[in-house]
Amino acid sequence: MTRLAILSDIHGNMSALEAVIADAEGQGCTVFINLGDTLSGPLWPAETADVLMARDWPTIAGNHERQLLTLPRDRMGASDLFTRAQLNPRQLAWLAAQPATCDFAPDIFLCHGTPGSDLTHYLFTVEAAGLRAATDDEVSERTGDRGEALILCGHSHIPGERVLADGRRIANPGSVGLQAFHDDHPCPYTVENGDPRARYAIVDAGRILFRHVDYDYASAAAKADREGRPDWAIALRTGRMEPLA
Repeated sequence: MTRLAILSDIHGNMSALEAVIADAEGQGCTVFINLGDTLSGPLWPAETADVLMARDWPTIAGNHERQLLTLPRDRMGASDLFTRAQLNPRQLAWLAAQPATCDFAPDIFLCHGTPGSDLTHYLFTVEAAGLRAATDDEVSERTGDRGEALILCGHSHIPGERVLADGRRIANPGSVGLQAFHDDHPCPYTVENGDPRARYAIVDAGRILFRHVDYDYASAAAKADREGRPDWAIALRTGRMEPLA
């Protein structure tokens, strides 16, 4: 039986990516899937692109790929702006060829956020008070009439799964490259996994196995510091964020 390694939200963190690949191969994974937000951040976007282009995994675009390719530079956030400046035409063409979703197999569907949005969290809901677990009704509404037994998503950076009443399963492998962040869509909120280890998941005979992998996160944090991103450096070292003002 083929073991699938499910990766998402690498965010240009080559150190974390290399550790996850080694762990997944050691676990017997022979097929790798990438759910997007692959490069954006103050780390190693070009190097990450080259490694993944050579491996040619099934890959979909996340919101950061869309933003990198469509937003004018004066509207980009700092992570996208840094990344856009590092990428060559071949790497940009690789991003542009990535679909927003993918019918990977008759029973497996890939999306970054939800089937209809790369910015909406699937298993969580953002409210004025912050991020909370989505209700079953919310998850069912976001799933719509997708008939696949397994839907794989990213975006939230939080590993987890939900099984709907009809048996359909939605799973998020967590983030390879970044274990905490602030965001402001649709209102300010914070995600924190609480430790810096890289996350991914394995799909094996219908089971979802969540993995966390140690790596040299201190070197990634030092790179973020050198690029003027102390917020990322804290997240990479600790899996936590400074409180929102």
